[in-house]
Amino acid sequence: MSVQRVVAAAAELADEIGFEQLTLSAVARRFGVKDPSLYVHVRNLRDLRVRVALLAGGELNDRIAEAIAGRAGRDALFAFADAYRGYVLDHPGRYAATQIRMDPADLADAPELRRSVDLVDAMLRGYGLPEPAHLDAARLLRSTFHGFATLEAAGGFAHSRPAADTWRAVLDALDRTLSNWPIPE
Repeated sequence: MSVQRVVAAAAELADEIGFEQLTLSAVARRFGVKDPSLYVHVRNLRDLRVRVALLAGGELNDRIAEAIAGRAGRDALFAFADAYRGYVLDHPGRYAATQIRMDPADLADAPELRRSVDLVDAMLRGYGLPEPAHLDAARLLRSTFHGFATLEAAGGFAHSRPAADTWRAVLDALDRTLSNWPIPE
């Protein structure tokens, strides 16, 4: 057993049972050991959850980076959004981990989180938005992607129209919005 194996098992468990239900006892049971055995690898539950969040953030960023490589504008927006949504649907527990508030000390050695900002910047570059419009657009996209994907993952779209069709309509609307963003003079 290593720190990486403990964190990977915790991430898998979070996807299975939900991040909020993740406990040291549940992870220990996964390995067939007693809870104190895990303290060799993680300090406490908070430490384990932060490590799962950082792992998940890195995985999400890798998926997005691969999707947007060589793309710009609308193509980059759609690729970014699909990668984001896909990760949330594939790994709901891990994704939930990425939403926890972390202490600055937790982030000191976490290039995963800075990379997420860089990926958003790269994707938005094709729209040529100056500050503060660039930041406003990034917030709009994060809110939309997060909201749609978490609602979908929770079964919140129980309607005859497929969620994927609505997703495409939302992305079309976002592309039009970003292409016509009002820039104050």
